[in-house]
Amino acid sequence: MVRVIGLIIGLLATSVHAEELTGQVIKVNDGDTLILRIAGQRPVKVRLAGIDAPEYDQPYGKTARRVLTAIVFGRTVRVNTRSRDDYGRIVGTVTLSGQDIEAALVERGAAWVYRRYNRNPRLVDLEAQAKAAHRGLWALPASQRIPPWEWRHNGKTVASSPTVSSSPSATPSGCGRKRTCNEMRDCEEAQFYLQTCGLKRLDGDQDGVPCENLCEQQ
Repeated sequence: MVRVIGLIIGLLATSVHAEELTGQVIKVNDGDTLILRIAGQRPVKVRLAGIDAPEYDQPYGKTARRVLTAIVFGRTVRVNTRSRDDYGRIVGTVTLSGQDIEAALVERGAAWVYRRYNRNPRLVDLEAQAKAAHRGLWALPASQRIPPWEWRHNGKTVASSPTVSSSPSATPSGCGRKRTCNEMRDCEEAQFYLQTCGLKRLDGDQDGVPCENLCEQQ
């Protein structure tokens, strides 16, 4: 009986703190965190629930931020809050004109499903589809596809990543003279040139997918 009462109290406490926020996105910190300006209130930091985007300093991290920025920056979104995390951020699901932003990111291959905290089974299916199609981070070489939670746990290091010289004019090891999508052998090579060699022209629409004629076919 005591356990049942405790469970009920816990559920009630959760429901009391749950609320819906509406505001304008004024900043995107990374691929799964944004700053929301709410009328009459101080800006709040929101962590998208159920997903985990690559950290900013790991492979695909900067692209993940650009993808989220392109979708929500300057727009008015709704946040169904769940809780606050250890960093004081509001954790919640974000929608834009009815569009599930977490689902949109996973579908594009811009984020992993954070299974430890995910409550939406649809995200798992979308992740499987993105992986099969080699979209976004799923087009990276396997050695660079490291879940963010593992990246953080391991001190943000990837032993197998190509070493880049500190010289501004240096070219990362493995980068050849290829410059266009027509020269790329496959999607994985195109992703390597985009992420490691910095050949941004391969991703003209900045959706994180280079050479759509190669990557969308897979």
